[in-house]
Amino acid sequence: MAEISTERLIMRGWRESDLAPWAAMNADPEVRQYLGPLLTFEQASAWVLNFQDDLDRYGFGFWAVEVRASGEFIGFTGLGTVDEEMPFTGVELGWRLAQPAWGHGYATEAALAALEYGFDIRGLAEIVAVTMAGNLRSRAVMRRIGMTTDPAEDFDDPDAGEGPLRRHVVYRKLRDPEN
Repeated sequence: MAEISTERLIMRGWRESDLAPWAAMNADPEVRQYLGPLLTFEQASAWVLNFQDDLDRYGFGFWAVEVRASGEFIGFTGLGTVDEEMPFTGVELGWRLAQPAWGHGYATEAALAALEYGFDIRGLAEIVAVTMAGNLRSRAVMRRIGMTTDPAEDFDDPDAGEGPLRRHVVYRKLRDPEN
């Protein structure tokens, strides 16, 4: 499994010590605002097991992210195969950070590192990212890392009821042809 380091962050495999802060951030209504219902500790733990299994099995997935200077766990960033139910295919870039980590540029820094890994190490031709239309913070990260969107690809999630979690936007980034 690959570990990725940036100037301020380490993207690594999951540790037992990550479970409590991971569960706490997934019980935070603001963190979950665009993700759906809050998760119980057991549900959050199951996600961690799945994340680590993907990392072990495929060599990439959703890495735990820690701040290099302090060792503090702040969330995840990584790449995953798009679910079969989606109206598009490919590899998706995603992230989720604890609220105290917002506004420091960590999501952008980690997302850029994951893009570089996907393009340069995994040889991907394209990476997508998806969020709810109203998630302006994540959409801003997508624009900062050079992703673009085509409103014709926006879609309604059939599993979400009417409301702000239904409409989704798709962003894309192609590998630089010179790399």
